[in-house]
Amino acid sequence: MSRVNLHYLELKDSYLFRTIDRKTTEYLQEHPGQRLLRLGIGDVTLPLAPVVIEALHEAVRDQADKASFHGYMPEVGAPFLRKAIAGYYAKRGVQLQEQEVFVSSGASDDLGDLLDIFQRGIDTLLIEPAYPAYRDANVMAGNNIISLDSSERDGFAPWPDASISADVVYLCSPNNPTGAVYSRDKLAAWVAWAREKDAIIIFDAAYEAFIQDDAIPHSIYEIEGAKSCAIEVCSLSKTAGFTGTRCGYTIVPLELVRNGASLNAMWVRNRCTKTNGISYILQRGAEAVFTDEGQKQVHEAIALYKANAGAIMEALDACGIWYCGGRNAPYIWLKAPGGMSSWELFDTLLERCQVVGTPGSGFGDCGEGFFRLTIFGSPADTREAAARIKALWG
Repeated sequence: MSRVNLHYLELKDSYLFRTIDRKTTEYLQEHPGQRLLRLGIGDVTLPLAPVVIEALHEAVRDQADKASFHGYMPEVGAPFLRKAIAGYYAKRGVQLQEQEVFVSSGASDDLGDLLDIFQRGIDTLLIEPAYPAYRDANVMAGNNIISLDSSERDGFAPWPDASISADVVYLCSPNNPTGAVYSRDKLAAWVAWAREKDAIIIFDAAYEAFIQDDAIPHSIYEIEGAKSCAIEVCSLSKTAGFTGTRCGYTIVPLELVRNGASLNAMWVRNRCTKTNGISYILQRGAEAVFTDEGQKQVHEAIALYKANAGAIMEALDACGIWYCGGRNAPYIWLKAPGGMSSWELFDTLLERCQVVGTPGSGFGDCGEGFFRLTIFGSPADTREAAARIKALWG
């Protein structure tokens, strides 16, 4: 008899976005011709930077010429891209060896696949509200999940709890869904906690490019001692509009060793076994992001998104609504006014403002009473949505 992974049956039904789709579809059926302003889905709306487009075209031309054609790429990433990413870190004072950089098809893939290098049944600590894929990947792996709730009191970026021990902890800064960021002191406390508990931090830095406060670390490796206890996962999806192009990277330091085994060497073996690498064309496009001109162009796009954040934050300030995020993150996490539940706020915004966001309760129980808005909509739609919210509660 075949033995399948019955942990899949333990996954909770993902009702969140299905319910959002159902409610918005029903609303449009009852109000034909009504235009909804969608600030719920975290997908980008601006095109790829011109320097990236040119690099992609040049790489396609390379593939048309026998002399410059590339077949299989290294499973861990092309040397030219690994070097470019290491150079990007060096500009912030973080020194990486190129063999510590692994190119991926995006952060989401590695955030789940990294569990391959740990035993099944480990204790995993999740800071909630949390990106749902963290929990689902650990349920599939049969791991024991421990939750540490964050709240308005700690700005949804809690300090470590010395009474809790775990093998792995997921930290996300800037955070999805809350937009919260971890200060240098808090990250240092988490690194100290991990070193004391012999735990591994999986640090999700997918939104680091949105940080504008100089005091906020972009990388966990800006904290002394982090290379001995942390793996960092990053992405070009929101940084450079690669949601449909798919490229990211993961850092596994050479000094990260447990039970006498190098996690870097284990991840090399994992990638060489389970992947055939990322295409030459996409890696050339990604390389262009890390050039001086590429950085200039992607930050011009980020500035447009941050202007969207400014419009939403101004409206919430005028309404006296508590929120975090926005300034250093592409998400704004607001407290539902008047004691409404997350879904009551969803219905209110849909019916009275024609604005669609994401109920916070979909990210964990402690997200109840909160709501997520993204800044990735068009500037015109975002300004209009902000104006409608301000008119409703301002």
